[in-house]
Amino acid sequence: MLARLSSRTLLALGAAVAAVATAGSLTYSLGLGFAPCELCWYQRVLMYPLVGVLAYAWYTRDTGVYRLVLPFSVAGGALAAYQSYLQVVAGGTCALGGCATVYVRPVTIPNQSLLAFCLLTGLMAVLLVRARRP
Repeated sequence: MLARLSSRTLLALGAAVAAVATAGSLTYSLGLGFAPCELCWYQRVLMYPLVGVLAYAWYTRDTGVYRLVLPFSVAGGALAAYQSYLQVVAGGTCALGGCATVYVRPVTIPNQSLLAFCLLTGLMAVLLVRARRP
């Protein structure tokens, strides 16, 4: 299904995913008062710049932006997967903070972050495959 979308639409979806993830993390911390743990901060550092990068790429129709976004989304996804793993090992809580106690059943904050990074990685992978085609 993603392969049928235009490159510009993929960039818009990527910008929207990054914006929703950023707004969600800010809502949890600033709006609801949940302090992010150390791993959450690292994930924020990797997600927040992608809002501007992807929005600019959409505006300029730069489909080569995957070169910049993929390292951020893969690293963020790895951190989120590790944090989700820690949460499972700790019996449903985050060993580093209270971020695993807040969830939209059954998805915790680390799982939400993992989903956002996986979506971004998938969108950028489609752009990568398109760029590599002869």
